Amino acid sequence: MSTVFVTTAYGGPENQQLSTREAPAPRPGEIAIEVRVAGVNPADAKRREGLFGTTGSLPLALGLEAAGVVTALGEGVSGFEIGDDVLGAPARGLGAFAEHTVLKASAAVHRPPEVACEQAATLPVAGTTAWDLAASAAPGETVLVLGAGGGVGRMAVQVAVAAGARVLGVSSRAKQELVESAGAEHVLSGDGAADAVRDLAADGVDLLIDLVGGQPLRDLAPLTKDSARILSAADQATAEELGGGGRPSSEDALAQITRLVADGAVDPHVTARYPLVAAAEAMAAVETGHSAGKIVLIP
Repeated sequence: MSTVFVTTAYGGPENQQLSTREAPAPRPGEIAIEVRVAGVNPADAKRREGLFGTTGSLPLALGLEAAGVVTALGEGVSGFEIGDDVLGAPARGLGAFAEHTVLKASAAVHRPPEVACEQAATLPVAGTTAWDLAASAAPGETVLVLGAGGGVGRMAVQVAVAAGARVLGVSSRAKQELVESAGAEHVLSGDGAADAVRDLAADGVDLLIDLVGGQPLRDLAPLTKDSARILSAADQATAEELGGGGRPSSEDALAQITRLVADGAVDPHVTARYPLVAAAEAMAAVETGHSAGKIVLIP
């Protein structure tokens, strides 16, 4: 039997618990893995609460991104072999907070030796989000990242910096050093943020990447030269109202962000590690919204 962290009902953390199951077998087009590290994200709590829908069968395995070692290949899979180091998102809702899970082969990539397993586990969700939001940044452009001190925001800063853009990163004072270490010029969040950005970029910004939403997004959106380049992973409705949109999607996002990590251009900045038996504590830490970096689980 294999250990897995589940929720027995949609709702709060009181429904979370460790459980056991047979190690999932891969179907055609899938690869089974032994999970080495799983990334923890705010989306995990949203999924538990039913914000992504409540039609999934219960108990629901949690966790949306994993890195591990291939243990079995489904029918028709090519390009992978048993023993390969890989990363990806679990297939069929089987969860990453587990000793074993299954990935869709077409959505998984090999883990380069330059990428630590802990780093790799943060890329299928957080890393691809950062890539999709920042991939359009171009050399010489000015990019504004709202929520630059979070796990996704800091990687988005680094993606834009790697593209040759100037980056302004909005965060709290407590995360200033973290934002600046990623290559951004720090802007203090709050009522004075818009004025501070105007002082730094009198002509406006070329791309606004939002990971906060709400009033802060409304305050900063007018500084974007072209409203179509307002991109929000936190508040798509407001971004669309302002002339922008939500997170774009690219099929090669996982391969691209993995390459940048391998090249040393992006550091996911893992700051906390929990054993699988402490998955509830890891979830609680992410739900505070104050994590300065990425949190991972190690089965």
